[in-house]
Amino acid sequence: MPRLPKDQVPAGCSVQRALNLIDGKWKIVILYKLLRGTLRFNELRRLVPGVTQRMLTHQLRELEADGLIVRVVYAQVPPRVEYSLSARGQSLEPVLMALKHWGDTNLSSFDAEAA
Repeated sequence: MPRLPKDQVPAGCSVQRALNLIDGKWKIVILYKLLRGTLRFNELRRLVPGVTQRMLTHQLRELEADGLIVRVVYAQVPPRVEYSLSARGQSLEPVLMALKHWGDTNLSSFDAEAA
């Protein structure tokens, strides 16, 4: 699903505006993995199996542009880039943990129904 431009998200709907920031197949997973602390690009790539390098780069750029993560580039050879949650990103911790709790509690019943 393509991301809505900021000027097309209804100003009065905070749920839709918040979801627009974290939409995308991998963003919530990336944010959840960054709860454990600062990670380098390849560490994130290993922690998020199935994501391509291109997609991970794209999702990280959007999260950085929205102020949810901080990207630090160290001037060394080879270049080192680290990602961490910004204060705004850290404020999502209760939401991410609630989502994890809901998944832990409910997803087994979906698996049972599918079988």
